[in-house]
Amino acid sequence: MNPPGRYSEAGLVEEPALELLAELGWEVVNAFSETFGSGGTLGRDSIHEVVLVHRLRYAIRLLNPEVPDHIREEALQAVTKDRSVMDRVRANREVHDLMRDGYRAEWTDDGGDKAFATVRFIDFLDSTKNDWLAASQVWVAGDLHRRRTDVLLFVNGIPLVSLEFKEPNRPANAAFDENITDYRDTIPQLFVPNGFVICSNGSEAKVGSTYAPWEFFGDWKVIDAEGGRGVIALETAIRGTCSHDRLLDLVENFTAFIERPGGLIKVVARNHQLLGVNAAIENLLRVRASGEKRLGVFWHTQGSGKSLSMLWFTQKVLRRIPGAWTFVMVTDRTELDVQLHGEFADAGAIPAEAQVHATSAAHLRELLAADHRYMFTLIHKFRLDAKAGETTMPVLSDRSDVIVITDEAHRSQYDTLALNMRQALPNAAFMGFTGTPLIAGEELTRQQFGDYVSVYNFRDAIEDGSTVPLYYENRIPELQLVNEDFSDELTALLEDAELDEDAEGQLARRFGREYTLLTRPERLRTIARDLVRHFVGRGFTGKAMYVGVDKAAAVRMYDYVAEAWAEHRAELQAEHDALPELERPWLASRLALMDSSDMAVVVSQGQNEIAHLERQGLDIKPHRKRMNEEDLAEKFKAADDPLRIVFVCAMWMTGFDAPSVSTIYLDRPMRNHTLMQTIARANRVFPEKDNGLIVDYIGVFRNLEKALAIYGAANAEAGVDSPIQHVDALVVALGEAIDQVIQLCSTAGVDLPALRDATGFAHIALRDAAVEALLADEEQRAAFLAAARHVRKLFKALLPDPAAAAQQHTVAAIRVLAERLLDLARPPAADLDAIADAVDELLDRSVGAEEYVIRAAAEGSEPDPLIDLSQIDFDALAAQFAGRKRAETDRLAALLRQRAVAAATRNPTRYDLVERIGELIANYNAGSLNIDEYLRRLIELSQSLTEEEQRAVTEGLTEEELAIFDLLTKPEPVLTDAERELVKASAKRLLVHLHDKLVLDWRRKAATAADVRSSIRRLLDADLPADPYPPEVFDAKVQAVFDHVATAYGDDGHCVYDGTAVEPVTHVGGVAVVPAGPVTAAALTDEVVEQLRTDAEFVALVAEKLGLTGKPELRTIEELIDNDEDYAVEFKSTARWDLREDQPSKLMEDAIVKTVAAFLNTDGGTLLIGIGPDRSVVGLAHDYERVKPNNGDGFVNWLTTHLINALGHTPVTRTRARIVVHADAEICRVDVAASPTPVRARTSKEELVFYVRLNNSTRALPEAEIEPYCAEHWSAS
Repeated sequence: MNPPGRYSEAGLVEEPALELLAELGWEVVNAFSETFGSGGTLGRDSIHEVVLVHRLRYAIRLLNPEVPDHIREEALQAVTKDRSVMDRVRANREVHDLMRDGYRAEWTDDGGDKAFATVRFIDFLDSTKNDWLAASQVWVAGDLHRRRTDVLLFVNGIPLVSLEFKEPNRPANAAFDENITDYRDTIPQLFVPNGFVICSNGSEAKVGSTYAPWEFFGDWKVIDAEGGRGVIALETAIRGTCSHDRLLDLVENFTAFIERPGGLIKVVARNHQLLGVNAAIENLLRVRASGEKRLGVFWHTQGSGKSLSMLWFTQKVLRRIPGAWTFVMVTDRTELDVQLHGEFADAGAIPAEAQVHATSAAHLRELLAADHRYMFTLIHKFRLDAKAGETTMPVLSDRSDVIVITDEAHRSQYDTLALNMRQALPNAAFMGFTGTPLIAGEELTRQQFGDYVSVYNFRDAIEDGSTVPLYYENRIPELQLVNEDFSDELTALLEDAELDEDAEGQLARRFGREYTLLTRPERLRTIARDLVRHFVGRGFTGKAMYVGVDKAAAVRMYDYVAEAWAEHRAELQAEHDALPELERPWLASRLALMDSSDMAVVVSQGQNEIAHLERQGLDIKPHRKRMNEEDLAEKFKAADDPLRIVFVCAMWMTGFDAPSVSTIYLDRPMRNHTLMQTIARANRVFPEKDNGLIVDYIGVFRNLEKALAIYGAANAEAGVDSPIQHVDALVVALGEAIDQVIQLCSTAGVDLPALRDATGFAHIALRDAAVEALLADEEQRAAFLAAARHVRKLFKALLPDPAAAAQQHTVAAIRVLAERLLDLARPPAADLDAIADAVDELLDRSVGAEEYVIRAAAEGSEPDPLIDLSQIDFDALAAQFAGRKRAETDRLAALLRQRAVAAATRNPTRYDLVERIGELIANYNAGSLNIDEYLRRLIELSQSLTEEEQRAVTEGLTEEELAIFDLLTKPEPVLTDAERELVKASAKRLLVHLHDKLVLDWRRKAATAADVRSSIRRLLDADLPADPYPPEVFDAKVQAVFDHVATAYGDDGHCVYDGTAVEPVTHVGGVAVVPAGPVTAAALTDEVVEQLRTDAEFVALVAEKLGLTGKPELRTIEELIDNDEDYAVEFKSTARWDLREDQPSKLMEDAIVKTVAAFLNTDGGTLLIGIGPDRSVVGLAHDYERVKPNNGDGFVNWLTTHLINALGHTPVTRTRARIVVHADAEICRVDVAASPTPVRARTSKEELVFYVRLNNSTRALPEAEIEPYCAEHWSAS
């Protein structure tokens, strides 16, 4: 191999990287001219091997001297065995688990006794005991191809890191696009043991997990917690990930495999996660030695992987710090609780059979009394047992190896429930994880959890690529008042109503700028029209959320947007029809988007909501029906689902992650945490999503600036406006304030301690007497209320510190007295609804119907610039979105590239067209071309491509024959016309002979592949003219033709020239193009979509072809009830009520459990509750009487809890229960997916039973038959 050029990739990037690795203690070897065998360059026996077997065998022997040779060899085979038939990520996890946990072996020793050992492959505790080899230019061969890698890092012979480089004048992603993605297909065995990948051009370096898409590769910003950096990005990445101890840490403690709906994924920690978790671990060791219980606050901004940081922190503690640790994961919202438990369960941190998700306060106490590694609970379950007469929280565990981790450690962590939690776990340590910083007014967080242990703020996440940048656009409707006396008249209305202070405050809140003016129909209609035009005109067509003031505003905006949608659709259609054919594509795509888009209202359920909204002229029933019957959350999360806009007011602001959301339309006053959590819905990374956009209709910018000044501050302490008072001072202050109240009461003749200690009737009598005494003097009453407020404020400030417990009952007695005094002094409630009518009438006279103007959308007005939120209060960087010409040009470029790739797939000599288009796009993105020149060159390339696509006809060949002909003639040799005709004939004859040889699995069978290669050589040797094809040219042509055949003709009998697939047609510049390759949903033509929408026979045919016919989960309620019960369908009259005995029944509850368990253990199915065995409609009225609240929501909640208690959390995640209406009655539909593992059910008899479906009934399987059934059923699936 020649020495690298001074300015080449090798000279500038690869060689310096190898020198750095040598400095870090790696043995460096160049394997370009590798020799094989145990004494060879790397110790490989063949070019196909990726694990250096001889080195690994030697390492196993050194690390496991006590294990017999045959067991060591068995362990080695476990690592190196062929896993090519496995899912690639699952194969990677299998090897990763072996490397981290070792190979568990069992054998019979010489004395005949059983012996056990865990064979280690890597020493994670002492890096010096491992073998560290960095090999460059390693050749690896797959089934069909040979590739040369840049640098592989082997630990004990296992290739844990793959580094691919490009020269500095090329982007780092070229190493991924051109090398890593190719290696995954051509030499897939290289990635089975891989830990992670680094792609770099020197100045840019990205680190990603083994199979991650490029969007999820990230920068490695700093080397260590001190912020050290290398001279260039590649040095930082290598020092930060490839030093011996750091690499072992990443593999052992910072790699996760997570089950997702699309399959298993692998995640490797980003720079901020590794540094943050390790800082938290160090802090734990430090404070544990000192006896401190506050482990600190872990602030990593929303969307930056906080849940994974929790997972890695807990897992590393369990793995590295001695002790029987238990982690209590606490949240204050159900959606957060479910999400966090699901994340840990999907990552395999919780055994499938472990029921560690607290379903009730009683269940939480059971979990704390047991010995679990994890438990998950809402803080609300730390409540007193009123039935047992508890007045203080009992100690539930006095262990000192319990760590309580709270997610979003704000507000709810300082009340009585939090005090109960600390009393229940007096020796536990507490750590707060939050996506929001400690700001003025929230210093209590630090009092309870300690200082920051890690900070990763809003700006950090954007700079690292953990989140996408957010942009802000001001589109506030301006309001003009036509009644100049409006303010005076509103004030007069308030005065005439004779409201007390509280009622006036309510009315001000209800009819201030943030409500009444903002919910006027004229304003909302203006916003609706603007929202529709804005949404339809965006470039990246991600999903969007409209956030309204309240439930009524969300429902009203849905109606107004639906109206504006139809109006704008008609306008676009008229504009489209008036344009020439060549100018229509952009508008056609917008019309298609509008026709395919779905919208929904998502709001929480409330008492009397139907009547309340009807009074405002709104109908929530169709929206509530849809919320109950459809899984709107999953639909909105699914990028390809047509549900693209949701109207919310409070739901989905936390604990909800939909990466394809790109736009938030804000029309609700917000600040601080709520504001940041809301806009963070748009900052998740998603393919092709460059940024998120916040459209402001209400004027939150000032609050946003204030929040970002804190959330994005470079200094973690920025924004902390007031000093933090020490907790000891609060204890003293509270005691003094209580003493003052006791003295005030004593002066009035009230014995406050006696009132505090009394119970029952005696307490009520003393309270009434105390109230009478305090009311006797107005000055005395006012002084008591002021002192009581001061006590309450200090008590809340002290919570949940255990020091508050000593004063809890006294404070409660003071609060009871104060509330009673306020109630007696409060006048009758004013009729706010009557005053509302008067205000509405005033507004109708005062607000002009056409006076709302959104300046950004007004005719002839200049739009405000979009503001990059990552730069607010930092560098004042503003950015402008490009107009429609940019969007249309980008679309043309994408379609042109798609055409070129399809053409090159059929004929590899066309790859130069793909490269030319890629270079043109890169030059434009780099700013080298203006948009007009870019468009001109794109059209030129499109014309060239069209000519190339028609060349087969002019040459008198098929597309298949033309590919062979081009390979034989390009770029050489130069042929006469007669010789060209000979080559054409040779190409035709060659294909005729090859078709019979390209049988099933021809590439996998060495003999068949060799026969194909031999036939190509023999036929070309016989047909090609000799002079233009000397031996070296001939050999190259044979290899090129074989490589093309191996790529184009699959093992399954199909090839790239097949015309059997649905081929969507795209029009570019008037030329129809048929893309090659698999058809995605996005590529379906309008004609096919329309046929699916309107042609029932066509739908039935597609369903039959896909094997979907007859699946109960795809059938409507009517279809299910019109047929009898069967293997996959079951009817139950009720879930909790015996209709014959007319009383509650545990047997009915058990029957539900048995049916669901049987569906799980068989092939899934659907259970209808409220339908009798004779298909009669019974409804759920009887069951509703047995749940709280007495409605569908209460019933589904009860059913979910009931199934979890009987089956466990994980099996229940495979069920979906919802209330549907049939024949004017509500019934419950439960769809159950087959379980991937066996499930036993616990009924009211407290016994675990294994149920299956046999024909149309549920039966318990005898114990002796369970094992063979499981072996047959799950091995088959």
